[in-house]
Amino acid sequence: MTDRQKDRPWLMRTYAGHSTAEASNELYRRNLAKGQTGLSVAFDLPTQTGYDPDHLLARGEVGRVGVPVSHLGDMRRLFQDIPLERTNTSMTINATAMWLLALYQVVAEEQGADISALRGTTQNDIVKEYLSRGTYVFPPVPSLRLTTDMIAYTVNHMPRWNPINICSYHLQEAGATPVQEIAYAMSTAIAVLDAVFASGRIPEERKGDVVARISFFVNAGVRFIEEMCKVRAFSRIWDTLTRERYGIEDAGQRRFRYGVQVNSLGLTEAQPENNVQRIVLEMLAVTLSKDARARAVQLPAWNEALGLPRPWDQQWSLRIQQVLAHESDLLEYEDIFEGSRVVEEKVTALVTESLEEIDRIQAMGGAMAAVESGYLKSRLVSSHAERRARIESGEERIVGVNCYESTEPSPLTTDLGTAIMTVDPANEARVVAALRTWRDTRDEARATEALAALKKAGAGTADLMPATLECARAGVTTGEWSWALRDVFGEFRAPTGVSGAPVAVGAEAGTALATVREKVSRTAAELRSGRLRLLVGKPGLDGHSNGAEQIAVRARDAGFEVVYQGIRLTPEQIVGAALAEDVHCVGLSILSGSHAALVPDVLARLREAGAGDIPVIVGGIIPDGDAEELRAAGVAAVFTPKDFGITGIVGRIVDEIRKANKLDPLEVSA
Repeated sequence: MTDRQKDRPWLMRTYAGHSTAEASNELYRRNLAKGQTGLSVAFDLPTQTGYDPDHLLARGEVGRVGVPVSHLGDMRRLFQDIPLERTNTSMTINATAMWLLALYQVVAEEQGADISALRGTTQNDIVKEYLSRGTYVFPPVPSLRLTTDMIAYTVNHMPRWNPINICSYHLQEAGATPVQEIAYAMSTAIAVLDAVFASGRIPEERKGDVVARISFFVNAGVRFIEEMCKVRAFSRIWDTLTRERYGIEDAGQRRFRYGVQVNSLGLTEAQPENNVQRIVLEMLAVTLSKDARARAVQLPAWNEALGLPRPWDQQWSLRIQQVLAHESDLLEYEDIFEGSRVVEEKVTALVTESLEEIDRIQAMGGAMAAVESGYLKSRLVSSHAERRARIESGEERIVGVNCYESTEPSPLTTDLGTAIMTVDPANEARVVAALRTWRDTRDEARATEALAALKKAGAGTADLMPATLECARAGVTTGEWSWALRDVFGEFRAPTGVSGAPVAVGAEAGTALATVREKVSRTAAELRSGRLRLLVGKPGLDGHSNGAEQIAVRARDAGFEVVYQGIRLTPEQIVGAALAEDVHCVGLSILSGSHAALVPDVLARLREAGAGDIPVIVGGIIPDGDAEELRAAGVAAVFTPKDFGITGIVGRIVDEIRKANKLDPLEVSA
């Protein structure tokens, strides 16, 4: 043993929430009892995108990827018997962040808490929603106003709260290189801080208090050295930026404060047991280096590529953190990488390249202008396409996926039906019924008055937080709060980035893409259709568009005319577009679990329109049993994360088009 003093461990969290506020509350209390030291709330997609559970777009999405919180009553039940004054709570919420923070504050007040003592984080980074995750609602300018008002409010009234978690995590999952991840996150921070300081709500002497409450949420991928150097580069740039641009002299206020979720989309459906060692390696990148150690860590579960993890799977991920923090000697030493020539050279290179990209973005007018122009999105789509091409070619190796594919049967997945958690389909009806009861029993006059005041504040320049707090206390619902602001601010559809993405794979004679191109060309000629037309659609509220974008780009490169209108479409809109564009195939992408409700709806609408012969393919995180049901319902093909070969998928699409049109199978030699 040693006499060395151990550092305090980082906050240990598990990203969790499902079904109902009551079920999630039970899960949170169980996790805290197991030694979890902070909460990380996952909200369902309707809550994140500002819809009530009874809205058309919420169908099939309620309680799927998180907990539905529609009003103050739900928030009360979510944190029942959890003392908020003594709990550090992270909430992954962005477009509706102000609303959820207001509900949280009111529940804390009802518990008797001093709101100035509340500790936690609201993600509240809308820029990355436009680029990768898709849960945006309002256009960039009013979205930045909501963020600004929230930051000013928390600095003045909730000084221990982190009002924004600038989030590079999803940028990496959308294809960002380490340089892009750093540069885009820092550019977002510049846009936010510039807006806050220009608002006039923060006196000059309190600028350091604002900077000290800005936190970051970083991804940690499997390239250990690069990821560890990335967070060191982040820290160095943040220290320089806040000192030189904003004049912050206090080194403590300039500290780079970040939490981590290690890479979920890097987990594999094939040989999922390998995900455990991936998770451990990724965690080490953000914990081994004391000078760049995360303040909070949450780990995914080994089976997230298969579906919703069970409580036991989440416990396993928590135990991984606890073993490292409490059994190893990691926390007893100073930074073990200090003085490393290799590390210093890599960090310096990342800093230099990131600053160059930040300068490019600032020359465009900053992060918001680069979002609206489509520059950031097209760069991410391009980077992601290049990485996918490296995986397909075998240049980038993924164990169990494109190398070392032979495997013994896994006892972890012997019964796939019990290897993941499922949400009762009847849950949605119960949530909707409870929402209607809430509306029927609240003080309707007070709710109406509160919404009118919110609209008035939104139409002017007033601080939106006081009106939002009154809406929370008056029993307003999530959808009502959002629609009031939609009426004032409008809605936004972000650029898809598909049209500007360059060709990522070669199409020389003998390549896989050349073979598929010939199949596309010959099939189009036989159908006398000019070009084959593929509609790529994302029904429901799932905003994770990476897969859909990559299919769209590769199909375009193979010679398809691609119709891709972005995220958040109803089945009716998708079928309408398929008919209007006279497409040869409809491809649906759903990662949220709503496929069971939405795909049959699309099929039924196509049949009703007399277009039931158009083949429909589906991609997403879809359990085997669900895939069988979809095929039985009429889906031509189902693709899941194990189907990593995008060119091969496009070739299958051609095959399904030929089959649907009663053309003979086409063999094209490579």
